[in-house]
Amino acid sequence: MATIGYFSMEIGLRNEIPTYAGGLGVLAGDTIRSASDLKIPLVAVTLVSNKGYFRQSLDVMGNQTEKIEEWTPSSFMTRTPQEVSVKIQDREVKIQAWQYNCKSLTGGCVPIIFLDTNVEGNAWEDRGITDFLYGGDHTYRLKQEIVLGIGGVRMLNALGFKVRKYHMNEGHSSLLALELLKCNNKDATKVKDLCIFTTHTPVEAGHDKFDYRLVDDLIRDKNDVEILRRFGGEDRFDTSLFALNLSNYVNGVTKRHSRVSSELFPGYSIQAITNGVHSYTWTSPFFRKLFDHYLPGWANEPELLVRIGGIPDDEIWQARRNAKKALIDEVNKRTGAGMDYETLTIGFARRMAEYKRATLILSDLERLRKINRRGRIQLIFAGKSHPNDGAGKQLIRDIFRSIETLRNEIKIVFLENYDMELAAKMVSGVDVWLNTPTRPYEASGTSGMKAAHNGVVNFSVLDGWWIEGWIEGVTGWSIGPKPEEHLSGEEARLAELDDLYNKLYYIIVPTYYERRDEWFKLINNSIGMIAYYFNSHRMMRRYVTHAYL
Repeated sequence: MATIGYFSMEIGLRNEIPTYAGGLGVLAGDTIRSASDLKIPLVAVTLVSNKGYFRQSLDVMGNQTEKIEEWTPSSFMTRTPQEVSVKIQDREVKIQAWQYNCKSLTGGCVPIIFLDTNVEGNAWEDRGITDFLYGGDHTYRLKQEIVLGIGGVRMLNALGFKVRKYHMNEGHSSLLALELLKCNNKDATKVKDLCIFTTHTPVEAGHDKFDYRLVDDLIRDKNDVEILRRFGGEDRFDTSLFALNLSNYVNGVTKRHSRVSSELFPGYSIQAITNGVHSYTWTSPFFRKLFDHYLPGWANEPELLVRIGGIPDDEIWQARRNAKKALIDEVNKRTGAGMDYETLTIGFARRMAEYKRATLILSDLERLRKINRRGRIQLIFAGKSHPNDGAGKQLIRDIFRSIETLRNEIKIVFLENYDMELAAKMVSGVDVWLNTPTRPYEASGTSGMKAAHNGVVNFSVLDGWWIEGWIEGVTGWSIGPKPEEHLSGEEARLAELDDLYNKLYYIIVPTYYERRDEWFKLINNSIGMIAYYFNSHRMMRRYVTHAYL
């Protein structure tokens, strides 16, 4: 049977398989789970990342240190007998693979092929190519992309998969198009028919670009390099440009993002398929039980969540309370912070990157104190910063400094080593999910969709998916200017700060403490108006009808 080859540098399946760094990998995992549930013929290809991304350790000042997270693939997957190779410099680098089968209760199954260069006979430096996710320098990264793109196509052929379309999840795997050109007599039209490209990055700097001196050194085949120059840029090899030029279907991950991408790459037709999350995976056990009872079949038809009104109010309240209790107990066990179940709890957890502005809510501590006097609040933060991201690491230190300053006034914690397990507890346990990216740098963001599945209310800057999910005061609240308002960076920031503090003081805190019936409507609307639509089953049906067919 012909299948879709889905290529992603990272895939997040479960905590014990640390082959993901953040949203891109977790989204890939949700994509695969939904494909399995819906019995979409798909095979995924990624790198085994033998030493993971990293385990985060924080000292009392919030200084992050990274620890290797070695794991044993053989505990979770099976080694396939096939071996292929790619040429790097003048060396043949051997690649073997591990296969993990993502099985669904519906009877669907998506095989995931984890490429591994830690193979006997490879040079020592080549054995480490698939060790660290996003580790090393440009040389290391390009070697990984050669293994993923070129090696991935060869491995699927060796394993006997008949691939009808190749779906590149971000530009990291775009070298698969080079291999396809070589297999199809350099017929670009034919290759375009085979390729789909999903871009996740709305900023120029986020797209991988490599100096041609490095490309010449690693690839060395003059004809191959000529192809890369022709389709991937004259000055530097731009992986996204290469994917754009060799794909007939290109999409961004929200409506706003596709428009921003079209401005970034003028002349290209960039469609929009808004991201979603795997409903069953990200719904807390308390709500799963409730949905199973009142909305049978919801896990494979998340659109049934629109009927949330048929579930008794007191049972929804109880599910919310149980999820919050589970999170607060975990926080207190980890930190001894003494958080309680009744206080309005605000969560912020994602990659600690500068543009995500984790510290925006801590910009004016006096105003935060005033909000806390109006009605008590407690804050929970979590997130890893990339090992080479100094600005991201500084954000963590700044949060720790604010925790210290407010120690006897507002309970604030930063939870170490954010992972899928902790994410599931946080998105289901807080009362309000906060998101404060600098516009327009949030391509999508999916954590707020996970929160909505658990009746958690979103409070976010109008960027990414929230532009599509937001109805003010109905599904949650916005922060700052509308998408069509064009303000300077500083003007936008001041407007956002004002809106953030004013809405907390005048609307969110009083609604939570004094108007519980209104808060309950927000919980219901989060599930019935957001979760029913922003899920990966709807997303995958769109990929099937718009891209795969």
